[in-house]
Amino acid sequence: MKTFAKLLVVAVLLSGCATKEYVQEQLKPLIKRADSLDNRVTTTDAAITSSNTGLAATSKRVDDSVITLKVHADRLGKNEADIAQISKTAQDALERAAAAGRLAAGKLAYEVVLSEDKVKFGSSKTVLGKDAMAALDEFAATIKRDNRIVFIEVQGHTDSIGSEAVNLKVGQQRAEAVRLYLYSKAGFPLHRLSAISYGESMPVASNMYNPGRAQNRRVVLVVLY
Repeated sequence: MKTFAKLLVVAVLLSGCATKEYVQEQLKPLIKRADSLDNRVTTTDAAITSSNTGLAATSKRVDDSVITLKVHADRLGKNEADIAQISKTAQDALERAAAAGRLAAGKLAYEVVLSEDKVKFGSSKTVLGKDAMAALDEFAATIKRDNRIVFIEVQGHTDSIGSEAVNLKVGQQRAEAVRLYLYSKAGFPLHRLSAISYGESMPVASNMYNPGRAQNRRVVLVVLY
């Protein structure tokens, strides 16, 4: 606007229709208005810039919120997947304990798998070694720290070497060995412990090779309350 006013002054001067002083006097209001408009435009530009900055910040917060929601959604999805992956044997344990009236809340707390690296059962072996005892001591300490009355089902599993009948018996003996240790050494009451065998029926790895068979020789402790 200032540029337009100045051009208008020049044009009038060149026309010779008025003196320089007269023209300047007449154009003062226009120049003042032009300055005012320039100030308003500058203010508006600043406001727009500020708004754009605010929108950018808001957009970033929205993006951050979306990321946070995605993280929570991923965690929720993982939790749902974990729940879905809770072993069938744990679900069976919950149903058995609930049917027997052994639970206060009827909930599955968690399950602990003591595989070959913790409970080193050789093929057809049922005796607890030092590593197994240490693992059970750690398990018992965790339960006691929680200070909650729980019911524990001890599940014995075997590889597929031997007959199904023999493996079912070996699995039961392994579960009973753990149950007896939790009672005699860790002090859990017998009515809060049970032992069951799945034998070779619930493998977690292939029985074709030694590493897989070692994983299948395991004890699972299902904690219920």
